[in-house]
Amino acid sequence: MNVSSRETTQYVSHFILMGFPSRPEMQLLYFGLFSVAYTLTLMGNTAIVCAVRWDQRLHTPMYILLGNFSLLEICYVTTTVPNMLANFLSTSKSISFVSCFAQFYFFFSLGCDEGFYLCIMAFDRYLAVCRPLHYPRIMTKQLYTGLVIFGWSCGFVLFLTPVVLISQLPFCGPNIIDHFMCDPVPLMMLSCSEDTTTQFIYSTFNAIFMIGTFLFILCSYALVILAVLKMPSAASKRKAFSTCASHLTVVTLFFGSVTVMYISPGSGRPVEVQKIVALFYSVITPLCNPLIYSLRNKEMKNALRKYVEMKKENLVFQLYDGKKNLRNTYEDKGAPGALKQLVTSNMELVFKSRTCLDVSVKGKMNV
Repeated sequence: MNVSSRETTQYVSHFILMGFPSRPEMQLLYFGLFSVAYTLTLMGNTAIVCAVRWDQRLHTPMYILLGNFSLLEICYVTTTVPNMLANFLSTSKSISFVSCFAQFYFFFSLGCDEGFYLCIMAFDRYLAVCRPLHYPRIMTKQLYTGLVIFGWSCGFVLFLTPVVLISQLPFCGPNIIDHFMCDPVPLMMLSCSEDTTTQFIYSTFNAIFMIGTFLFILCSYALVILAVLKMPSAASKRKAFSTCASHLTVVTLFFGSVTVMYISPGSGRPVEVQKIVALFYSVITPLCNPLIYSLRNKEMKNALRKYVEMKKENLVFQLYDGKKNLRNTYEDKGAPGALKQLVTSNMELVFKSRTCLDVSVKGKMNV
């Protein structure tokens, strides 16, 4: 590609995201389904973040990394799903040139960060299982803090190059992207001229990143599995395999779908297949991750249960205090006897609920 074509004026000021073209009734159905999926994703990952934050027993490197990974998932899914939901209710479905490339940058930078976090979590499990005696000395607070910062920042640095290269391509029309997000593959297809150099650099970047991180994770867990098989205790084997199985499930879901999509962007897959694969790693995987980590981890389940009970207790306390203040207000203003009696009875009911909850929580703590 010569210099003059590089300097071609970019006439496109916005793009049209087609999403999932269908009848208005189906658009409303899609809006409802993805709204539920997005809400559940936020709730599940937020619950893990809060459980790690509030439960002192989870203030270990493994759970701190898991909490950051869940927070990363919240940011990752929020870069695309809200705009997709808005487009289900919109007739224009347009997105500005700058907003499109901003979505492209943040979505794929956070996707890179997820890959790095899966590597860091695999490294942590390798040290914990294969080097248990040296683990406290190696995995210090300084080290895992540095790993957390590295996991959050590395993707944003590395993905600057592909975003800048693709944004410099000439876009003079058409501006319709047959996708629900600003994906680099259809963006490059909209360019006025085919830039094989940019496509090669982008494909090479994806291949090195995904193959490198996947091989690192695979080697780490291969060593972990070999170490687990040598453990004499059956209980220790079950616990180690349970933790590793959760991690490997997430790794398979993430890398399986992403590898199919981005190692060879010019492979000519049908557009609908590309959308389904992209939907899988951008919506389904973040939705499944909290279930995978919480259902297979006893400590996480106990922490989540404790967090929910604490929130219920705080809610009862707030209701009790609110009813008490309401009764005092009515008494000060000389409320009628029937109204004061109603407020008093409601307050007593809340007080009984609070007492029962106190007894329940104390009983569980004693057990």
